[in-house]
Amino acid sequence: MSELKLSVDYDQYESGVKIVELIEELAGKDESLQLESLIIGDWGGAYENDSSEIVEALVRLKDRFPQLRSLFIGDMSYEECEVSWINQSNIGPILSAYPDLRSLTIKGSTDLSLVPAQHDKLEELTIICGGLGKDVITSISEGSFKNLKKLELYLGVEDYGFDATLADVLQLIEPGKFPLLTYLGLKDSQIQDEIAIAVANAPIVDQLHTLDLSMGTLTDTGAEALINSEKIMKLKKLDLNYHYMSDEMMNRWKQSGLNVDISDQQDSDEDEDYRYPSLTE
Repeated sequence: MSELKLSVDYDQYESGVKIVELIEELAGKDESLQLESLIIGDWGGAYENDSSEIVEALVRLKDRFPQLRSLFIGDMSYEECEVSWINQSNIGPILSAYPDLRSLTIKGSTDLSLVPAQHDKLEELTIICGGLGKDVITSISEGSFKNLKKLELYLGVEDYGFDATLADVLQLIEPGKFPLLTYLGLKDSQIQDEIAIAVANAPIVDQLHTLDLSMGTLTDTGAEALINSEKIMKLKKLDLNYHYMSDEMMNRWKQSGLNVDISDQQDSDEDEDYRYPSLTE
């Protein structure tokens, strides 16, 4: 697969280099016609400039990227820009402009929206952030992604934009919503126990290959519901890495016979107010 990453580093940004110019330059080359994967890294001052110009350029130049199947907007390290500082925009027009897209990854949730949330061929949707807004969660749950096989959402914490309720999150797993889904990631959450308890016996688990509840504040409370679920025990993989489970619970998982990732144990005695998901700011 031909893949290319475009980014503007600090020195380039200071000297006036614009990410849109790099996109236009790429679009003017023959290689754009064969490009299958495009990664947009730091677009220069992402802490003060949003991604709207990138979206506009990619939509305007869509005919120059006929083979594009994978797009990542916001692939930057915390040294370049803290995830909670990345300013996004409405990414929905990308979905409309690229009907053959298979994979979309977005990093950063400040001012992020996804309207219209509709795509007939998208197979993977990933949003990496420190706090995902209710409006984006609702857009996805009320949208149409009939071919989606992987949904990976970093839910995060209230301080960085997570303002949904458990009920809002659970709308994502209503029966029939994503008929082809085999990988579900509801991760990096401050309400990981509540999600685990709700998902443990949900009908959607029957169709999954992998359930990813990693990187959050999961304790024995949520783990108990999971380990007692016959549905969970039929999974090919359960990802619980980065958690607040006790040694006793970890031993029970080790004896369960399930392919479960219980690495990166945090202090299970930590006061609830001091338990944090792995990725926040």
